[in-house]
Amino acid sequence: MEIKAIRMFDGGFMNQQFAFGGEGKDNTDEQIIYRSSLQNFLIDMGDEVILVDTGFQDDMKAPEKKLGAPLYMGEKLKDYMEAFTELGYKPEQVTKILITHKHPDHTAAIQYFPNAKVYIAPEDADAMKLPEGGNIVRAQYGEAYKNFPNAQQVANGVWFIEAKGHTKGNSIIIAEKDGLYYMFHGDVTYCDAALKADKLSIVYEDIDAARVTLNRVREFIKDNPTVYLSTHCPEGYENLEMKRVMKL
Repeated sequence: MEIKAIRMFDGGFMNQQFAFGGEGKDNTDEQIIYRSSLQNFLIDMGDEVILVDTGFQDDMKAPEKKLGAPLYMGEKLKDYMEAFTELGYKPEQVTKILITHKHPDHTAAIQYFPNAKVYIAPEDADAMKLPEGGNIVRAQYGEAYKNFPNAQQVANGVWFIEAKGHTKGNSIIIAEKDGLYYMFHGDVTYCDAALKADKLSIVYEDIDAARVTLNRVREFIKDNPTVYLSTHCPEGYENLEMKRVMKL
């Protein structure tokens, strides 16, 4: 198994109110800034290629930089498909796409992979009006994984896990490799500082479920050596490069 980052944006920022303010902004400071970026991930299993999320569709116009904005993704490095291709892969090699949630920075490029089965929670599949059957596979959680009660193994050592809150069908993916647990969490947090501070962002559909999910994520990390792979901050690709285990 080899895990790679598909990098699209970098050099952005988010303020603390955005990253930490989901359960109240009273103790946050909009002048405290964290780094922001955008990357998704690829798992090369040897006999198959699995994507964790896909970025925006090609030629998407990047949001303009606005000083003082709560979130700026950063400068565009590459379109998703350009970044994917530069890793040395072809679209037809992708066998599975594992979707953490429905938002377009995680789903808009699924159209470029005609051979891939797209795994997604039923609630988010319905929200996106994805068709039943065909390449769309609605998650069927049949067993517990560690402290997560609802999970499905989708490849050897790769688990698709129910993690509601950010969206009603939010999921995380965990891949086991060489004694480490690589956690692709989508937007459970927007920056690693929020994970360490035990804070939810302001973007959620079910705040109570989001709190349960963050509690479970933190419990898992405390009990298992975890490389935390964020989508929206540079620590996502930095943690991967250094195999850096998260410490809470």
